[in-house]
Amino acid sequence: MKTPSPFCFDLPTRIYFGPGIAKNLPSLLQEAGIRKPLIVTDPGVRGAGLVDPLLSRLREKGFRFEIYDAVQANPRDEDVDRGAETMRRSDCDGLAAVGGGSPIDCAKAIAVVAAHGGGVRAYAGPGKIPGAAAPILAVPTTAGTGSEITYSAVITDTSRAFKFTVKGSQIAPKAALLDPELTLSMPPALTAATGMDALTHAVEAYTAVGAHPLSDAAALYGAELIAQHLERAVRDGNDIEARSGMLMGSLLAGIGFSRSDVGGVHCLAEALGGTYDLPHGVCNAVMLPAVMAYNRPCCQERYGRIATAMGISWNDVEEGATEAVAAAARLATEVGLPSFSSFGIPAEDFPDIARKAAMNGSNASNPRPMAPADYEAILRTLAGAS
Repeated sequence: MKTPSPFCFDLPTRIYFGPGIAKNLPSLLQEAGIRKPLIVTDPGVRGAGLVDPLLSRLREKGFRFEIYDAVQANPRDEDVDRGAETMRRSDCDGLAAVGGGSPIDCAKAIAVVAAHGGGVRAYAGPGKIPGAAAPILAVPTTAGTGSEITYSAVITDTSRAFKFTVKGSQIAPKAALLDPELTLSMPPALTAATGMDALTHAVEAYTAVGAHPLSDAAALYGAELIAQHLERAVRDGNDIEARSGMLMGSLLAGIGFSRSDVGGVHCLAEALGGTYDLPHGVCNAVMLPAVMAYNRPCCQERYGRIATAMGISWNDVEEGATEAVAAAARLATEVGLPSFSSFGIPAEDFPDIARKAAMNGSNASNPRPMAPADYEAILRTLAGAS
């Protein structure tokens, strides 16, 4: 083995995994010293009936709580600031985020603003959190974002139509309760989008500039589990084995990218999501094969190993890298993800999207350097192929 560059691996979040594990939320809140949690969720998760059983258990255990369910997809700065005001006004001393990446990211950012004041935009970028944040527990209801164990929260700056990141170990959840039963109600389209989001995390974690042996291990096994189970979960949402495989794959991919980074796929996806409010997982799925094709000359061996993880045999690394790109494109098509043309983005907007992508903090982590012109070229190639 080639001697790796120095790295640090820290996972402060305690992970609980298994069907029915969410019932332990009250005891884990108590263990974290949270007496009155702010329950952060969104209208879709609450409407699906996933929150009420947890609230009933909290009531049974004598907890008081406040509910903040106004989180939008691609959470906005205004969502965070309103949530922080709700938390302060209600005298809550911690948070429980129930939902996908949007409620969990929003809860992380609320924890910072509620503790330190101001607006969330003041905390954009690494190293901007001045001290401890309110404690958070995370209960994911999708298998895709990995936000339940990451140090970051991606928030939309509504004044600039640009996504920024609040980042620091202070906002890592104290505990994550990963219950496959909570993902059974995900419709096929959401299952597909979040699953491709998780695959993107695995691929980019494994090829990011900051990748190291421990992030590699998590990313590769995450990619293997996602490749094995995503189509099954889309085809039959009640397949608990497939749901478990996807939730574990998403978790591992999240561990991988949170300890290395992501790259050009996320830079483009976040530029598109911030500008047009498009679903993050769908943007990742559409961009993944195109950015992989761009990166292929710089990471053929690693793409070959990704192909192997996805169950594909190959004879030489060049073939393996080509197969990995094709496999990502094929999986996105097989689970019903749309084409780039479905976004309806005018070509005159491409330079602005490319500029925003290049401004992303993860741009430097892409294995092949990417300037605005490179992002724009990918967008034009996708538009021409659609």
